[in-house]
Amino acid sequence: MGERSFNLADLFEVVADEVGDRPAVVAGEPRRTFAELEERANRLANHLLTAGVTPETRVGIYAWNRVEWIEALLGALKARAVPINLNYRYTADELRYVLDDADVEVLVYEPEFGAVVSEARSLLPPLRQLLALGDGESYEQALRDASPVRPELPRSPDDPYMLYTGGTTGMPKGVVWRHEDVFFAAMGGGGFGQPPIETPDELAGRIPAGDERMVSMVIAPVMHGAAQWGAFITLFAGGTVALFTEHHFDPHAVWRIVERERCTTVMLVGDAMARPLAEALEDPAASYDTASLLTVGSGGAVFSPAVKGQLQAQLPNVIIMDTIGASEVGSTGSAAAAVERTPRFVVRPSNAVLGDDLRPVEPGSGVVGRLARCGHIPLRYHKDEAKTAATFVTDPDGVRWAVPGDFATVEADGTITLLGRGSQCINTGGEKVYPEEVEAALKSHPDVFDAVVVGIPDDRFGQRVAAVVHPRDGSSPDLEQLAGHCRATIAGYKVPRDLELVGAISRTPAGKPDYAWARTRFEGASGR
Repeated sequence: MGERSFNLADLFEVVADEVGDRPAVVAGEPRRTFAELEERANRLANHLLTAGVTPETRVGIYAWNRVEWIEALLGALKARAVPINLNYRYTADELRYVLDDADVEVLVYEPEFGAVVSEARSLLPPLRQLLALGDGESYEQALRDASPVRPELPRSPDDPYMLYTGGTTGMPKGVVWRHEDVFFAAMGGGGFGQPPIETPDELAGRIPAGDERMVSMVIAPVMHGAAQWGAFITLFAGGTVALFTEHHFDPHAVWRIVERERCTTVMLVGDAMARPLAEALEDPAASYDTASLLTVGSGGAVFSPAVKGQLQAQLPNVIIMDTIGASEVGSTGSAAAAVERTPRFVVRPSNAVLGDDLRPVEPGSGVVGRLARCGHIPLRYHKDEAKTAATFVTDPDGVRWAVPGDFATVEADGTITLLGRGSQCINTGGEKVYPEEVEAALKSHPDVFDAVVVGIPDDRFGQRVAAVVHPRDGSSPDLEQLAGHCRATIAGYKVPRDLELVGAISRTPAGKPDYAWARTRFEGASGR
């Protein structure tokens, strides 16, 4: 093999060569060491190359969390193909859209999704190949017939890595990164508490000793960026990824895996996962050994203070960490602040909060700007020049920034207070309300289990604040009770004016609120 580069496949091979006998992935019953994962990924890569896959060929992965998801991801990268993450909840129309938009030529998929795949591909140019997962299926046959030898082909740090966003504000969009940029921006850069590595081979020397091995419980689907990046961070540290493979979230199943695998880290997505996990630990009928656990981190959604406090009470010796980032910027900051207030994030030097003039806002000024990153940032959105121009901007000094739309302020000490995504911001009578702040206030009420806040039309103010609340069992809080509770912590114009109680909050597979669903709960409401 030639000189290694900051290519994700090269970097994985550095680790696999160093700690081949260590466990790399645990996914229910299936377990793979680094050597086994390496061999099976090699087999898939060789199969793809024999089938005519060339650099930048798109390989879609349409599956639940399972060990083959990681194998297929690495196998595609080893062949210099571009893996495409596909949401397993897609309908045929949604699947067709992404397959077409991404120009997918090979599809790795769950057999139970076969009907959706057949319907979607009937409206598309023929795919080069379909590989069905499972014993006796075409994926396993392809691996059996292919060489286990590492493919000899030159790779580049400029090879594209593409991540499709969830499409919360429209159809999903592919964010196109260079391998080197996404490694340093989203996958730790080989730092692991130290400065980023300067050469790929340095990665081997950064791997902790076996008894200090990271074992990361990855709960969210690896079709989502935060989970995929968390898995890469763990693998690049020579650690073990413990995938949650249940098809429905079960907090007790999570703690059983943490106990069995002696997990050191749990990676989750905000309150939607944290609150059930905390209450599972509170359950007097259950008892779990969590002594191995060092950190619980949230990516993709910030903890509310009430839920963070509830989880911290059950895990007093564990660091409960918020991280912020986006598909367009990678990981930008973290906070392990006290639970009684909104966290302040410490961000990297490559991050700033930019005003409308694309200049950093003055710390302590209270000016609301947009969180941005320079340096290692994506190239573009795939096939969307207008969105690329709006998100990836150049400041007056010629510095290129990624500005995905998260609003924030900079405190006097330089820390960042995150307000929320601008696309969900509510404008009520000229005042801006960020849903996350109101949701945090609602969740601190003892009768509220979960909540989502949206803006709905109002004849007088343009929009007004409305809340969809999932109450705790046996509770039925009314609007007056919740409004009075919220007024103790947030301004009056932010307090919900409409309330809908539901049996469950609709969320994406990654645990993010489904704001479009929440708005439908108020269709037909009077404009007042």
